[in-house]
Amino acid sequence: MKLIIVSGLSGSGKSVALNTLEDLGYYCVDNLPVALLEPLARELTTARQDRAAVGIDARNHRQDLSRFRDILAGLEAQDIQTQIVFLQASDETLLKRFSETRRKHPLTGGDTTLADAIRSERNLLEPISASATLHIDTTHTNLHQLRDLVQERLADSRPDRLSLLFKSFGYKHGLPDDADFVFDVRCLPNPHWIQGLRPLTGRDQAVIAYLEEQSPVDAMFRELCRFLDDWLPAFEKGSRRYLTVALGCTGGQHRSVYMAERLGKHFADRYPSVLVRHRELS
Repeated sequence: MKLIIVSGLSGSGKSVALNTLEDLGYYCVDNLPVALLEPLARELTTARQDRAAVGIDARNHRQDLSRFRDILAGLEAQDIQTQIVFLQASDETLLKRFSETRRKHPLTGGDTTLADAIRSERNLLEPISASATLHIDTTHTNLHQLRDLVQERLADSRPDRLSLLFKSFGYKHGLPDDADFVFDVRCLPNPHWIQGLRPLTGRDQAVIAYLEEQSPVDAMFRELCRFLDDWLPAFEKGSRRYLTVALGCTGGQHRSVYMAERLGKHFADRYPSVLVRHRELS
């Protein structure tokens, strides 16, 4: 049986992810106590349920959360194929979302402020975050984008192959928290300073033509391909199933977009699941 465990910070989109999996045909259970994971898995296996998803949040006993890795080992001993998706967002984003929705954080109460509750929740869920096979940072992601991302990364994915995501971003807007590799392409010639190219993006043919004329661009592309070709098989051999490669330039509009697109095309022939996303163009 395939079991996806969905966890994350309150306000980061856990319910959206779980609802998306339900729409994909998964049997879903939300707010499950960690201690009931193994009994539920046994029951679902007996019922011949081939895939399920459970939502776990910080409303668990701290002792049970601290035993998460042991519980996970017990599931694997039952030949249950587990994937753990952990959603997160910046403190500033979470504070803004709770302010806009006026919903109560599950850990607030008494003298506990919202900011304190968010910090406490990060600490409580660390055992799950540390075991996650896929981290999703929703700081710059809306509801519809998150739903699409969950569908693309988890729907009918081959469990024996690595799923790759190439993500462009702009350093002036902050680093992505869910990246496994971050490559800085700000050293490359910048189309921003070329007349006529500034309003375009790295997906426009004029920008592509300009960058492909620059020898440092091609040199960096070849070096990145060589590095990833050498090391991605090692991650795959180590049972890694999801890997995010982030490429950053100043604004996330030209160079990083171009490089993410080009790398995505290069590796699409080597891996069955390759996605390309542009954070600042969304």
